[in-house]
Amino acid sequence: MVDRYWYGDAHRISQEAPVPVVDISVAEDRPGGAANVALNVVAMGVDCTLVSAVGNDEAAMSMRARLEGAGVVCDFVEVADWETTLKLRVLGQRQQLIRLDFERPPPAWVAARIFESLDRCMADADALIIEDYDKGVVDAPEEIVAAAKKAGMTVVVDPKFKDLTRYAGADIIKPNRSEFEHAVGVWRDEDDLARRGTELLDRVDVGALVITLGGDGLAVIQRDGAIHRVQAGNVEIYDVTGAGDTVAAGLGVAASLGWSVVEGAHMANLAAGLVCERIGTAAASAEEINRTIARQPTVEHGVIERNALIAAVATARARGDKIVFTNGCFDILHAGHVGYLAQARGLGDRLVVAVNDDASAARLKGDGRPVNDLESRMRVLDGLASVDWVTSFSEDTPEALLAALRPDVLAKGGDYAQSEVVGGDYVRGYGGTVRVLGLFEDSSTTSIIDRIKSD
Repeated sequence: MVDRYWYGDAHRISQEAPVPVVDISVAEDRPGGAANVALNVVAMGVDCTLVSAVGNDEAAMSMRARLEGAGVVCDFVEVADWETTLKLRVLGQRQQLIRLDFERPPPAWVAARIFESLDRCMADADALIIEDYDKGVVDAPEEIVAAAKKAGMTVVVDPKFKDLTRYAGADIIKPNRSEFEHAVGVWRDEDDLARRGTELLDRVDVGALVITLGGDGLAVIQRDGAIHRVQAGNVEIYDVTGAGDTVAAGLGVAASLGWSVVEGAHMANLAAGLVCERIGTAAASAEEINRTIARQPTVEHGVIERNALIAAVATARARGDKIVFTNGCFDILHAGHVGYLAQARGLGDRLVVAVNDDASAARLKGDGRPVNDLESRMRVLDGLASVDWVTSFSEDTPEALLAALRPDVLAKGGDYAQSEVVGGDYVRGYGGTVRVLGLFEDSSTTSIIDRIKSD
């Protein structure tokens, strides 16, 4: 789509009708719709090919020049006797007064040609963003998703009001509030939101939902029912046009880099805040996003709850830090623990230690364990110079945490074999590393307890 802007001053009311008269002084065309998503992708520093349909007209030629000048590879299906979709906005004193849309559906044959173009591009791409404005270009989304997954791509979908089951197999669907409510109804509270979102994910067979909620930020819902809220930034909003495009671009870029959906949502949210501070469709550059990330308050170290940890890890990774993760009961901290945690910290820039809570430690270790309660175990670990963040988990395994954090390295002590490391296959699956560290002899909580009992 082409977003056309007419800017001017509006100091009087028309005598013909109670509407302002705008004296137009500036006219500007900007790439809109999927073209704006592509502009945001390349602004974030990632290569992008845009596959779409355009008319054989001046608007398409102008948009192609703008896109290619920014670094977007344009793979367009040109349609004779059809005009490129145009949205005209008239602004007076920086306020949008009216929008006029000029559009009609493309011929039926266009969707098949689009799929042919996509098929040529998929072999060299890491991620696919499907911008489905429900205007006839994405006619068979199920076929596109299936082909992309077969090619090993991560698929992010920005839908309108199609039946969401048509995107089955996608990794992320990004509806806005009204699109989500159209699919599941109005939710009552946070628990109801998570329940409806999880049921939808199961029904449509999609990995995660990222719901854009305007001033309420984003909600990330995953298949296991976990919900993570990303608060909107404290920005001065001039125009929300294209903010959803920026979120879609951010999610796609994060996916191509192997980030978790939660980390991608944090980055995309910051980028969307930047474009809301500008008039019209706009792109947030990698440099701007990195500067914004650097200014974000974060917990640099210490005992931290799960959602705050996810945000802190996302910020650290965006700054270029390598994240190391380990887990255990750490019931009676001994020299072996201290030694292997120091080794683990040496594998990266930040070390996350996840600790079994009292109930899961008892299930794992048996009667009489843990000797020390969770708060005491976490406080001792927090005192080690090698440890950046300490968090707890109640599940029998840390796999949910691993899915949320996607650490670069999963480390375990030397009494494990590679095949025995819980979550190892998952971490290796997204390109992470699993390390089994050195074994410290005569260092065991169980042996310490046994010696105490024998005395």
